[in-house]
Amino acid sequence: MLGFNEPEFLKQMASAVALRPQIEELVDRLVGEGFDNLLLVGAGGTYAQMWPYEHLARRDSTLAVRAAIAAELIASGDASLGERTVVVFTSVSGTTDDSIRAIEFCRSKGAYTIGFTGYPDSPIAQKVDVALVSEPKTWPFDTQLLLFMGRLLSRRGEWDGYEEFAAELTDLPRILVEVAGQAEPVAAAFAEAHRDTDYHFLIGGGNLWGFTYLYSMCILEEMQWLRTTRVHSAEFFHGSLELLQEDTSVIIFQGEDETRPLTDRAESFARRVSKDVTVFDTRDYPLEGISPRFRGLLAPLVLDVVMSRVSKHLERVRDHSLDLRRYYRVMDY
Repeated sequence: MLGFNEPEFLKQMASAVALRPQIEELVDRLVGEGFDNLLLVGAGGTYAQMWPYEHLARRDSTLAVRAAIAAELIASGDASLGERTVVVFTSVSGTTDDSIRAIEFCRSKGAYTIGFTGYPDSPIAQKVDVALVSEPKTWPFDTQLLLFMGRLLSRRGEWDGYEEFAAELTDLPRILVEVAGQAEPVAAAFAEAHRDTDYHFLIGGGNLWGFTYLYSMCILEEMQWLRTTRVHSAEFFHGSLELLQEDTSVIIFQGEDETRPLTDRAESFARRVSKDVTVFDTRDYPLEGISPRFRGLLAPLVLDVVMSRVSKHLERVRDHSLDLRRYYRVMDY
């Protein structure tokens, strides 16, 4: 597979799964001590990656849980933020400036802070109350967040099956390598067909809306300098559909949760207008070893692996490095 270091990937994913005992011990302690609300704080991609877990909690729990943008949280504050607040941060490098400042802000309000990162000596790992450290460069953080939220909802009596689900995650590294291999020819074909496409229209919903936002902004825009529009499938018929034309590249991310019919509806309309509609559907991947009842929870993680293959092939056909930046961490702002 193009640019895919399988041993490193397996090591990283295994390190995320291996955090289960630490995550469970932490969650059990927090539940035992009691807290009133949970903030999931990030910046850019790590903010978008919190949305599936806000969505999960909103659907299944009475606990107050919300995702927040680090810089906005500092600027606007949050009336619920205080000594009975738990705040979760994620950062691959552990050096994201907005998140570092948000940790300091939350701690100044008395909140308990948790950080997931790959570097134990990084500023974020050093500043939070507790750091849960995986292998360096481990991405995405969905495994850790699924274990955290799953255990939390289970302890609150709001989700059955956590033990079975967590046990099945043990084989997740192998499963995701199989996903990557199956996605490789699909990714190569998409990239070849769109080497000269300079605008993409992305649609997703449910627990894939965060990934839709992330892939549009953090990959196609930031890493490939391509213009995009991103819209939630439930909002597709309220404005953005007017941008569709016969030659518009439409990318649809389809998952397996209760919002699937909303994305089906958007896809049906998009195909009536555009002749260039591509659907990346998690149902296309067997995920052997994962029970049907849990497949939908893994949709963001599965599509992250699938679209990482697309990204590498876009990098190849467009001769545009995924590491190239004009402004991000290049200029002061």
